[in-house]
Amino acid sequence: MPAEPLTPTEIEAGLGELPGWKHEGGRLTRGYRLPSHFAAAAFTLHVARIQDELNHHSDLTLGYNTVSLAVHTHDAGGAVTAKDLALAARVAAAATAHEAE
Repeated sequence: MPAEPLTPTEIEAGLGELPGWKHEGGRLTRGYRLPSHFAAAAFTLHVARIQDELNHHSDLTLGYNTVSLAVHTHDAGGAVTAKDLALAARVAAAATAHEAE
C-alpha cells in the first residue's frame, strides 16, 4: 500500500520538530556542514545505513565538508509523507553525533 501524502499543515507541524529542515520544491531538504571532508564522508555513510534500515532513500550529496539531503516518497507520487519525516528525524539525531551543523 502506498504511503499517504501529508497535508501542508502536517508537514509544517513535523518540521517544527526538525530544526534546519525545509519543505521546498515538494521535498524535505536539509544541508549540513561538518568539520572536515572525512567527517562529512562518515556522516554520509551513517545516513546511508539509516536509509537502508528504513528502506527509504533520499537524494544524498557529499561535498567537501557538506552533506545535503532532499527526500520525498516515490510511491506517493513524489509527495512528502510520514516516511520522509521519520527519515529526517533519524538523520537529525545522527547529525549531532557527527558534529554536523
